[in-house]
Amino acid sequence: MPESPTAALHFRGHCVDTDTPVEFWTHDGLITFEPVPGADTVCDGGWITSGLVDAHNHVGIAPGLGVTLDQARGFARLDARAGALLIREVGSPLDTHPLDADPNGPRFIRSGRHIARTKRYLRGYGVELDDPDTLADEVRRQAREGDGWVKLVGDWIDREVGDLAPLWTDAQLAAAAEAAHAEGARITAHIFGTDALHGVIAAGFDCIEHGTGLTDDLLAAMAQRDIALVPTLIQVENFPSIADGADRFPTYQSHMRALHAGAHDVFAHAVEAGVPIYAGTDAGGFVDHGRIVDEMVALTTIGLDAATVVAAATVGSREWLSGSTLGEGERADLIVLDADPRVDIETLRAPRAVVCGDAVL
Repeated sequence: MPESPTAALHFRGHCVDTDTPVEFWTHDGLITFEPVPGADTVCDGGWITSGLVDAHNHVGIAPGLGVTLDQARGFARLDARAGALLIREVGSPLDTHPLDADPNGPRFIRSGRHIARTKRYLRGYGVELDDPDTLADEVRRQAREGDGWVKLVGDWIDREVGDLAPLWTDAQLAAAAEAAHAEGARITAHIFGTDALHGVIAAGFDCIEHGTGLTDDLLAAMAQRDIALVPTLIQVENFPSIADGADRFPTYQSHMRALHAGAHDVFAHAVEAGVPIYAGTDAGGFVDHGRIVDEMVALTTIGLDAATVVAAATVGSREWLSGSTLGEGERADLIVLDADPRVDIETLRAPRAVVCGDAVL
């Protein structure tokens, strides 16, 4: 549907965020509870929710390198049309800050570039450190480049080992977490296997991406320390094909296939342990943009009911990320639905309207 900008809109319905009736208007893309004369009524009855949050997304990445700003804008708009109006971009070789000027695009919270070691990540995607003891210094730089987050690669294939292995020592991880927090940022780590998790959790990281190697004792520690998990379930489904492309490393292949086979149980145990879980697609590499609802549906298969998933992908994620909700003076990022998504998430696939600032998408 083409974007349709308008100066004033009117909404009346049932707010999913608060589970209460609500009526409000928008003017110049901002919410107000004061009537705006002449506003076009978008919703008079129906269900209204804050825009969805994709908590693991890379609009500045596509297979290969060289994504342009125009391409990134296109990816962002695909996500927005699917309802993802707030994106945590956890690593990109492209500076996507210029997209903040797009009045009809999603809002972003960024972590700067991935931090990795030389020859221990996808070439050209992140900052590659020759000296791992400089990790804390690079964390400080990336904290200043981002919007409150820093992202490092916790494990990746070690060609000498032939399998996943940690990139950093426990002391380096502890210094990295301390540096991020001193800058007022939070820090997260990409981790597939188990070995790298111990040091990241002990260091006091704020989030773990993927986490397919989590064990019950590590999950208990995460829950105790309120460390979040973004499991990227639709990305985990690609593990077998990732393994298929690594014929030189049979141990790594077996490991990735085993992580895939056990992922459902791992994430179900995370739910049982009380670990905070948020929806993220990992769009930008093996995953297409615009699939946030697919990730939400996948989360219902690990023991989360639809109402919990909707909260985790809307007001819960927005509170976690300090994003806006449906409040006075906030940007109008919302979805209008014909049915309650807490009863049936699939209703999010056919919204009556997706409102992004002053545009109806």
